[in-house]
Amino acid sequence: MAEISKEVGKRVRLYRQKRGWTQEQLAFEADLHRAYVGQIERGEKAIGIENLQKIAKTLNVKMSKLLGE
Repeated sequence: MAEISKEVGKRVRLYRQKRGWTQEQLAFEADLHRAYVGQIERGEKAIGIENLQKIAKTLNVKMSKLLGE
């Protein structure tokens, strides 16, 4: 499971950086805590479906892209 969390985190970071956003900006736009976004990107926290959906919607990508189609 930890490997999946790391892969999802890498994709979240990639799409966030493509938008030119900081973790703080993503957290604000997705209504999440900045520290939580950092933990997700580092693969330290497993992300729930609802929060994955929030991030995907905020980054304007499909959830499947974050999961690694």
